[in-house]
Amino acid sequence: MAKYSRLEVVNTMINTGLVPLFYHHDIEISKQVIRACYEGGARLLEFTNRGDFAHEVFAELNKYTLENLPGMILGIGSVTDAGSASLYMQLGANFIVTPVFREDIAIACNRKKVLWSPGCGSLTEIAKAEELGCEIVKLFPGGIYGPNFVKAIKGPQPWTMIMPTGGVSPDRENLEAWFHSGVTCVGIGSKLISKEVIESQNFDLLKTKVKNVIELIQEIKK
Repeated sequence: MAKYSRLEVVNTMINTGLVPLFYHHDIEISKQVIRACYEGGARLLEFTNRGDFAHEVFAELNKYTLENLPGMILGIGSVTDAGSASLYMQLGANFIVTPVFREDIAIACNRKKVLWSPGCGSLTEIAKAEELGCEIVKLFPGGIYGPNFVKAIKGPQPWTMIMPTGGVSPDRENLEAWFHSGVTCVGIGSKLISKEVIESQNFDLLKTKVKNVIELIQEIKK
């Protein structure tokens, strides 16, 4: 069962502006990554469902997070069906992120009042997702649509909250473009938690990178 309500998750996404994305098959490396993100100031992390037995790693990582990182909200991404969503909610996922819009996942998550963020690529999909209770829409792949797409959506629908994923990098120019277009928060994966960081296990560097990105986002938002 989720520890954090969907309203708590939404507010944390709004306040921090950053959702790091990450997958690794090794639980010990995963623990180091989430701790580095936590110590850097992140209060959410999306563990992606991208490998065999990913649910087993997630289960152990969530236990570790609950015991050692107070206030850290762990969710799951790359979920493509209601069965997987239900499995991860049983393991304590606090939010569900999907690459596509699926009504069956919406129903499963709403039944347990768990925040779900579907990948949408049109105003029609976004409107339908909001009609089914979506609070924050995932724009995916963000790099294909770009900040101008967000500006266009926010015109007729200023209430829509958008989180682009894919095509977001931790540099000032990119982040300014996204936040000035009106996004609520951004999801950043390998451009933040890079292959080099993992291979060198330089988690102090990751901590610093996360801290710098969050500070930059807060500066831009002001």
